[in-house]
Amino acid sequence: MAAPTAALSQRGRTPPGPPRTATLGLVSKLASDRLGLMNLAASRYGDAVRLAIGPKNLYLFNNPEFAKHVLADNAANYHKGVGLVQAKRAIGDGLLTSEGELWRKQRKMIQPVFQAKRIAQQAGVIAAEATSLVERLSQHLGGGPVDIMHEMTGLTLGVLGHSLLDADLSVYAGVGHSFEAVQDQAMFEMVTLGKVPMWAPLPKQLRFRKARANLEHVVDRLVADRLARTGEGAGDDVMTRLIDSTRQEPDPAVGKQRMRDELVTLLLAGHETTASTLGWTFYLLDKHPHVWQRLHEEAVEVLSDRPPTYEDLRHLTYTSMVIEEVMRLYPPVWILPRLAQADDEIGGYHVPAGADVLICPYTMHRHPGLWADPERFDPERFDPGRTANRPGYAYIPFGAGPRFCVGNHLGMMEAVFVLSSMVRQLRLTTAPGYRVVPEPMLSLRVRGGLPMLVSSAR
Repeated sequence: MAAPTAALSQRGRTPPGPPRTATLGLVSKLASDRLGLMNLAASRYGDAVRLAIGPKNLYLFNNPEFAKHVLADNAANYHKGVGLVQAKRAIGDGLLTSEGELWRKQRKMIQPVFQAKRIAQQAGVIAAEATSLVERLSQHLGGGPVDIMHEMTGLTLGVLGHSLLDADLSVYAGVGHSFEAVQDQAMFEMVTLGKVPMWAPLPKQLRFRKARANLEHVVDRLVADRLARTGEGAGDDVMTRLIDSTRQEPDPAVGKQRMRDELVTLLLAGHETTASTLGWTFYLLDKHPHVWQRLHEEAVEVLSDRPPTYEDLRHLTYTSMVIEEVMRLYPPVWILPRLAQADDEIGGYHVPAGADVLICPYTMHRHPGLWADPERFDPERFDPGRTANRPGYAYIPFGAGPRFCVGNHLGMMEAVFVLSSMVRQLRLTTAPGYRVVPEPMLSLRVRGGLPMLVSSAR
């Protein structure tokens, strides 16, 4: 399906959008219904929209070619933007928020850990965590609701700890809740544009400061435990690479802060996106039992009664298609904010230096010009025979360009292994009467958890 075309007759003009007098309404919508605001803007004004919020302009581009220009072709002109800039006060200057030479240094340091050969070696770790999850949930057969989001968070933290850090994160109490508080603060920083001082004694600020202190304590313990076990320069995981890299800082205080920032970012980004994707997967499977049935049959056929292995990935094809379709409807990274460094032109529209530019995978993945019946859950969209003519940047759940998610292969393997292990033995149904609501934070998670009932697949 062809991508929508830009109105080239508008060359050099400002994109359409609501009048500046609508500022209060836009601010309210930004705070209370961010997904609704993005959907409304894209559907009402098209593929290029200007949202005037007081003196600030947000430029939303909802077209694959426009996204390619911002994220890849002219990526050097677009640094991390609104939300992530302010989020530095919450999560520090790690790989998610850093720029320039620091970002390149961080990326170079961590990239080898995510090479295909090393990721393949983590298959056993992920399979073991998936097996433990199935065993835990099996204890609730026929019982009351289980918060699946809580379980997915525990699972993904377990995978992250054992595959990348050589550490057991389950011994650190409250890590999951601390990350929730950090996400809440980061989004608060985005909505308020960083204008509320961190020392303000608001309940949210107090909760964040406590959470940040807990995470810094966890990071310090992780580093101390590693040094006590292995000394310097042992191993080839993220922890060893971070210790070696930050030790090179001339100022030890700077090195320690870098270590904290990068580990907090890794812990947050490394577990949250996959946990959110798996939560949305089980929710959608409950609503589409025919998809669950086909998944179950594939899992039984491929795995029989054993855990998944790396070689199974190429045979669990429908399972992969389901995960891809889940990430289309509920992309873990729902928005990609950028800040224009110099004047630019996108699709014939002028983008001034200093403009906040938004690429929104959530709206792009639901664009009626790119996807037939876009609101429908249909894993068959990702059958290889149906994807050949789709514009490359129409589907960007892991971002794109130089900042493409470094952990995408690990995340996909984790999601496929967990899903196949679960549906082979168990079936999950949403607790009666529970309303599932998306919550767009740094990732697109389920608001307030996801209580589900556990039953046997057979």
